[in-house]
Amino acid sequence: MSRHAQHPIDRAVALERGDGGVFHGQTSPDYANMVGPFGGTTAATMLNSVLLDPRRLGDPVALTVNYAGPVVDGRFAIRADALRTNRSTQHWSVAMSQADQICTSATAFFATRRDTWTHTETGFPEVPPAGDLARFDNAAMPPWTRCYDMRFVTGGRPSTGQGVDELDSLSMLWIRDEPPRPLDFVSLTAICDSFFPRIIIRRPQWVPAGTVSLTVYFHADAAQLQRHGAGPLLGVAKASHFGLGYHDQTAEIWSAAGDLLATSHQIVYFKE
Repeated sequence: MSRHAQHPIDRAVALERGDGGVFHGQTSPDYANMVGPFGGTTAATMLNSVLLDPRRLGDPVALTVNYAGPVVDGRFAIRADALRTNRSTQHWSVAMSQADQICTSATAFFATRRDTWTHTETGFPEVPPAGDLARFDNAAMPPWTRCYDMRFVTGGRPSTGQGVDELDSLSMLWIRDEPPRPLDFVSLTAICDSFFPRIIIRRPQWVPAGTVSLTVYFHADAAQLQRHGAGPLLGVAKASHFGLGYHDQTAEIWSAAGDLLATSHQIVYFKE
């Protein structure tokens, strides 16, 4: 268990060690989505199984989560296997199962980070501070949205009065855990999946949609996340292409100080 054990995100990702290197957990009603749990907490739970493993080396650098089937409310089991450990790097394979079937799989790459030359090609967007923006009204949204304070600069709930050619897929928002919680890899992973599907932003209608595969690249180490504290993060997300039942999504997560903490890429299924 983490030091923030009473926070909803920590209850959602909490794991108990079982026999044979298997962890056991329970989905959380706090992070319920329209169908099953919020995918961000599923990804964070997969990562947490490695973070809790005594064999773990260093900090996460990359995490890829494949949602192979629906996660139903209730108990689940996770097995994390260290595939290879080198002097400063480590590769993991993780599988979540329910009723003896794998519902989610993941790979994770960990490393001991070191100081090197640093440069960020993309720029921090010019946006108003979080305190100048109204909090997103999530009263009619799934329960997981109430675990976040969201303040949109652009690309929030789409207006049904706009035509499809008047919209784009870009969203920019300030976001933090609700209640406030010091940032770590668990909460950052979940936030990387907190953007609404781009198809819902691009078109003024709600359609069934869900992430199939999510990859997170971490650009900060544990010390950098700890220095950030519990303040809001700036999230930027957009799509490049929609078609044949799927769309992509790229996202950036920035600290208020202008540090790029993580980027993510995902492929999303949608149905008309």
